[in-house]
Amino acid sequence: MGKGPGLYTDIGKKARDLLYKDYQSDHKFTLTTYTAGGIAITSTGLKKGEQLLADVSTQLKNNNITTDIKVDTNSNLLTTITIDDLAPGLKTIISFKAPDQRSGKVELQYQHEYAGISAALGLTANPIVNFSGVVGKESLALGTDVQFDTATGNFTKYNAGLSYINKDLIASFTLNDKGDTATASYYHIVSPLTNTAVGAELAHSFSSNENTLTIGTQHALDPLTTLKARVNNLGRASALIQHEWRPKSLFTISGEVDTRAIEKSAKVGLALAIKP
Repeated sequence: MGKGPGLYTDIGKKARDLLYKDYQSDHKFTLTTYTAGGIAITSTGLKKGEQLLADVSTQLKNNNITTDIKVDTNSNLLTTITIDDLAPGLKTIISFKAPDQRSGKVELQYQHEYAGISAALGLTANPIVNFSGVVGKESLALGTDVQFDTATGNFTKYNAGLSYINKDLIASFTLNDKGDTATASYYHIVSPLTNTAVGAELAHSFSSNENTLTIGTQHALDPLTTLKARVNNLGRASALIQHEWRPKSLFTISGEVDTRAIEKSAKVGLALAIKP
């Protein structure tokens, strides 16, 4: 069985990751440790402006079952249970947040050589139902993503997308926000040896008749250090450097400026992730 078309969330993901992943203007620290029993404990601290946020999460893997439990500074408890390979290509995800009694959800994901399907159902009396499906091959796929609120009897979301993958490029087109936003993205691998790639995303809003164009690039200075940069038509320019100073431990510095008001808009973000 081949890799298949993936899930709907995979449409345009490479371009989104290149243009937006790891950019931030906050200060973030993440530390992961492991107990003798194999439990992973991750502590995260985030300084967002003048606000300090933190959470602690644990992850336990037992055969094909992974249990994640997270507690944040607002005393919210998020539990996610993932069961892999109940059947070939089938994954089950059960999640709920305390004390929110309406947050419970069960999701089934199935990936096949010619299709990728995800169905989620809220665990309430009048649940929200979400369904997404992709058909095609790894090279060409067509998908849709819809959400239905049984309490109101209305569709709260309906999106559609198309993805084309060649040897060194990925192009995608999506209609989101109930057809109000059209987005086209492009990702091209320039040099696999240096992990050099370029990407672009053009979003058009039909209601406001506005266009947003973002272009970006990435390049590996060496096997452990990556540079990324992006700019959009609104004049916002960003750049980051990420270094893996030890296996799975990353240090990232990112910055953003509005080129129309550089002296007032400069932002610098720091992120440190430590894993043993």
